Amino acid sequence: MACELRDYLELTRAQALAQWASMLARRPIEHGQQVDFVPVETLLCLAASFVVSHHRYGGRTAHLAPQPVPSLARLFRRPNSSILAKMANLDGSRRNGAKHEIDVAARLLSEPEQLTALYQTILAAARDSGVNAQALPDFLALEQPGTTLLLLGQEELATTDVETAMEPSAQRWAAQRADLDENLTERLLVAAARIGQHRFAHTVLDNHGHRCVFCGLSLPAHKTAGRRLLIASHIKPWRASTNSERLDHRNGLAACPTHDAAFDSGLLTVNGGLRIHLALYIERFAATDVAAAAAFGRPPLAARLILPAGADPPLCRYLDWHRENVAVS
Repeated sequence: MACELRDYLELTRAQALAQWASMLARRPIEHGQQVDFVPVETLLCLAASFVVSHHRYGGRTAHLAPQPVPSLARLFRRPNSSILAKMANLDGSRRNGAKHEIDVAARLLSEPEQLTALYQTILAAARDSGVNAQALPDFLALEQPGTTLLLLGQEELATTDVETAMEPSAQRWAAQRADLDENLTERLLVAAARIGQHRFAHTVLDNHGHRCVFCGLSLPAHKTAGRRLLIASHIKPWRASTNSERLDHRNGLAACPTHDAAFDSGLLTVNGGLRIHLALYIERFAATDVAAAAAFGRPPLAARLILPAGADPPLCRYLDWHRENVAVS
């Protein structure tokens, strides 16, 4: 039986329990066989897009996809490639997704509170069905009541910039999927871009050890306040970057709000040797003003970027772009 929109958006605990029972009783689905995804599967694939970029895996590399893809594949009795393909349908990367699924994705990707509630319903039903945290990890860290999905890195994205960047893709959609409402596809593409920014910011923060690369400020990564006091943004700004550059964590720096703003405005720059340079007039001002020295004196400002052992350093081409286009002398 074909699913209706309400089967996804109004999923109940009882429905989720029934769907878990059906999935857990499945035999493994062989390659090439087609078994329709039930709403629980589709919604978990959508939730997985907040953690994993399906663009990085596919074909011969599908088996390398990180959690939660392997866990979902085992539970759904499907190959990793099926999970990744469903994720691509849902975020608009592939234009052959079912209309209701695209509508679901457009709504939930732009409404994290509703997605949080559905995710919690699905995980609660999974636990009641005997699916423990080892078989299905709480990959969004939302299982506990009172938690809400927090999108990272959104400070950098101006609505007009995102809408302008997504316009060519929206036009291609309109030409290929006349059955879909234009506003729906635009909403999906804009939401998908914001989720991509969330994944980018999450990776940058992890890569930099949840510490400001300029002064070393570090706060617990799991705390909401801590996340607000540490920002991950692009070196070459999102609006000036290509699609691949927007997702490249080596085009990002983690910083406290003060040093993030200073870098974005060109008061701070970094050379290819990762040395931190301060605009001359700010350096002179900090030498005589106590408040300015508290932010731009040395210390707290480090001589070189503070990176944990094993971190991927920013690429020189991004740092060069920043010095040539943003830096203030």
